[in-house]
Amino acid sequence: MAKLAGYSVAILASDGFEQSELQVPQRRLKDEGAAVEVIAPKAGTIKGWSKKNWGDEVKVDRTLSDASVDDYDALILPGGVINPDHLRMNEDAVDFVRAFYESGKPLAAICHGPWLLVEAGILDGKTATSWPSLRTDMTNAGASWVDREVVVDDGLITSRKPEDLDAFCAKLVEEILEGEHSDRESETAR
Repeated sequence: MAKLAGYSVAILASDGFEQSELQVPQRRLKDEGAAVEVIAPKAGTIKGWSKKNWGDEVKVDRTLSDASVDDYDALILPGGVINPDHLRMNEDAVDFVRAFYESGKPLAAICHGPWLLVEAGILDGKTATSWPSLRTDMTNAGASWVDREVVVDDGLITSRKPEDLDAFCAKLVEEILEGEHSDRESETAR
């Protein structure tokens, strides 16, 4: 039996997502039996970024306006420079990330994806990692930034780059199986 049968995972993205950082976790989680939905601000498809060019289009399963934190057991924020930069300027996306964090459910961000964690104000006191150029943003947001392939702090999973995807996906599965971290809501209320 698949480890994640009965679990539902959301991937929040927009045009310009790093293709591997969306598609590899999506495939791995589906292989483990999870239902995985791509959520985006717009309906239809979103276009990935692969190396130095536009990549594949990915079907949007649900628009952000129709998504509810209650429908998912975990949330993934893929990187790429364009995708998280657009999403951090979208108040609904930032609110969704913050609400997801406050729910205590596993929240995973890779590469430039942690920009949304910065914007949502949920990094204060956390140990996390990212693409190196986000280090100052993350430390200014209160995080203790470290250079490791994957970091987990109270169900918050962060990684640096596509080469870290194996470790990122393994920790994501582990955290989904571990479940909610119920003490998180009080942390953001400080």
